[in-house]
Amino acid sequence: MSPWRCAAAQERRPGKGCVLRLCLLSATLLLCLLQLGLRRSWDAAQPVKEARKPPLPPPGARRAEKASEATSRRQVTYVRSGRRRGPAEPTCCLQGAPPSDARKKTIRWHINLQPWASPTASLNNEASRLLKYISTAQISCDHMSMNNLPGNPNSSRRPWSICLDDRFSLVHQIKRKQCRLYSLGLGSDNNQFEISMANSGCEVHRFDPSIKLAHIQKGQRLWYHRLSIDWRDPNPMIAAHKLHTNTKKLGTVLNDFGHHKIDILKADMESAEWKILENLILEDVVEHIGQLVLEIHVHWPGFEVSGNDSTVVRYWYSLFKELELKDFRLFHTYKDLSKPQVFLKREAFNASSCYTLSWVNTRWK
Repeated sequence: MSPWRCAAAQERRPGKGCVLRLCLLSATLLLCLLQLGLRRSWDAAQPVKEARKPPLPPPGARRAEKASEATSRRQVTYVRSGRRRGPAEPTCCLQGAPPSDARKKTIRWHINLQPWASPTASLNNEASRLLKYISTAQISCDHMSMNNLPGNPNSSRRPWSICLDDRFSLVHQIKRKQCRLYSLGLGSDNNQFEISMANSGCEVHRFDPSIKLAHIQKGQRLWYHRLSIDWRDPNPMIAAHKLHTNTKKLGTVLNDFGHHKIDILKADMESAEWKILENLILEDVVEHIGQLVLEIHVHWPGFEVSGNDSTVVRYWYSLFKELELKDFRLFHTYKDLSKPQVFLKREAFNASSCYTLSWVNTRWK
C-alpha cells in the first residue's frame, strides 16, 4: 500500500467516529424529548383536584392557623352579641327587623273542635261545661300581688293578675329588668296596670289606636303605639287612607319590632279576643308568650264568630283546650259582677257577660 493511501485511511477513521457520536447524541436527545412529552401528557391527564391540592403546612403553622380561626369565630360572636342592648338601654322597636325563624312554621287553618259536651248539641250542656272551665283554676299560684315588686309599694290587687311564684321565670325577669309586656286594648280601659309594670322594670308596649302619633314614649320603659291588633293583616289592595285604623296581626308586629318573646300579654279587645286568640294559636304565636291575661266577653258570639249558640260555645271551649295543648294552665279567674249578667243575650246560667282569665305557660324559660 502506498503511503498516500495509508494517510488517507487514517484521516477517514476520525470522521466515522464523529458521525457515530453524532448519531448517538441525536438518538439520546430524541429519547429525552419523547420522555418529556410523555411526562407532560401524564401530568395533564391527572385529576384537577390533585393538581390543585396545596402542600400541607408544617405543624407549627397549622396550630397558628387554628388559633386564628378560633379568634375570628370569637370576634364574630362578640360582634353579634354586641348588637343586643342591655337592661340599661331599653328600646322601643326595630322597624324592618328580620322575621323570627321560630315563627316560620306551617300555618294551620282551623282549630280542632272538642267533642260535644253531650250526645246531642245542647246549649245548656255546652254552657255548663264552659262556665265550669273558666271558673276553676288548673294550677295554684301563691303570689299574684304586685305589692312586693320594686316601684309598686301601694299597688292594689286588680283582676289583671300575673303569677310571681319562683318556679316561673317572670318574677326573676322583672327583677333583672328583662321582661316585656304587650297590652292590647281599644283606648278606653285603665292603664294603671301598664304603668305599674313599667315602674317595676318591665318594657311595656301598649297598643292604642286612639292616640294621635304613631309612637309615644312616656317614661323610660312605657311606649304607646297607634296600632290595633287584629286576627288578620290589612288587605294590600285597600288604600291606607280608606282604613279606619292601622291594624296588624300580633305575629306581624313581633316581626316588625324585632321582638321574639312576650313575657306578659294582656288583652281587652271588646269581643275581638276570640278571633285574635284563634290566630295566635293557629300561627303558634302563643308559644312565644309567658303569661296570658285575657278579658273575655260572652254576651254575644263575638266578631266573625258564626253558628248557632251551642256551636259558638263549643268553639269558645275548644280555644281554651288548644291553650292546654300548648302547656298553658289557668291560675286565676275573675267574674266581673259590675257588668250585665248576660250569656249569649240571655239572662241565664248565673253568668256574667265579662270574665278576666290568667294563664301561665308552664314550659316558659
